[in-house]
Amino acid sequence: MTQAAHHEYTVRPATPADVDGARRVMFDTFCNEFGYGYVPQWHHDVVDIKGTYLDDPRHLLIVAVHDGEVVATTGVRSQGPNHPPHPRWLAERYPSGTTAPLVRVYARPDHRRRGPARTLVGAACDFIADTPGYECIYLHTNVNIKGTEPFWRSVAKEVFDARTTGEHGPGIAAVHFEIPM
Repeated sequence: MTQAAHHEYTVRPATPADVDGARRVMFDTFCNEFGYGYVPQWHHDVVDIKGTYLDDPRHLLIVAVHDGEVVATTGVRSQGPNHPPHPRWLAERYPSGTTAPLVRVYARPDHRRRGPARTLVGAACDFIADTPGYECIYLHTNVNIKGTEPFWRSVAKEVFDARTTGEHGPGIAAVHFEIPM
């Protein structure tokens, strides 16, 4: 993947110099948006961004940079959804190795609705299409965050709305999506 310009943003694969800025965007999202902070079993990749995203050729972290600061992120990993907490059928439908989950699609609040997330997701999908072995693109999102549900519905197809079953527990409004390859 090469660097791309988007009016105010430079969108490119993360480098070691971007790790701290990307981690700040992610931790701020966990604490300020999700309200539950860092959860080791869910967020281990954020502690080891270099090992998870930069050192594995099938994984990627893409950043949007504005005025020299990382303001948005999107990751690709080859690990499908885990059961639990997700339903068994979902984990079986999206197995690790052949599934390319989009993860850590986060933008600082003052940069939302300005285009970097859509550009990041497009770049991630291009990477997935060019990486051998991937058969589908999957993601889940917390639709309690303003703007996430309409954004994902504009680029992806709903597979499962966990709000209807309460499978993720109280306060977590997870909806699972697939993006055509």
